[in-house]
Amino acid sequence: MTNNLPLRRAAVAAGAILVAAAEFTILHSVAGVDLAAGSGNSTRQITVAAVVVAAAVAALAGWALLAVLERLTARARTWWTTIAVAVLLLSLLVGPPSGVGAGARATLGLLHLSVGLVLILGLRRSRPEGLNR
Repeated sequence: MTNNLPLRRAAVAAGAILVAAAEFTILHSVAGVDLAAGSGNSTRQITVAAVVVAAAVAALAGWALLAVLERLTARARTWWTTIAVAVLLLSLLVGPPSGVGAGARATLGLLHLSVGLVLILGLRRSRPEGLNR
């Protein structure tokens, strides 16, 4: 039997990236949400490229952490899920409030939440039960 675990996890990562890109496109281009974030006295426009890169970084970080935990403990999925949920909650507290305007804050919140949920649910289930080590 071949090990298709990397392919499963790559598919989850790609799914998270596609969800983020599709949401951005729909909310920005179709609904007309101006996606900008403020930091101090500066404001920066958020592009689809920035959304794709952020989703890819989150996916790769989650994948890497899960792989490390699987080598260290039989309870890797439990630990990973706890950490991933905590990171998602932290990202929701930090990222969306920086949005300029209610539409940008709501869109950033939706992007963080959807990418996080795709990764948490998808990566957690990417390996059959009992194969943590």
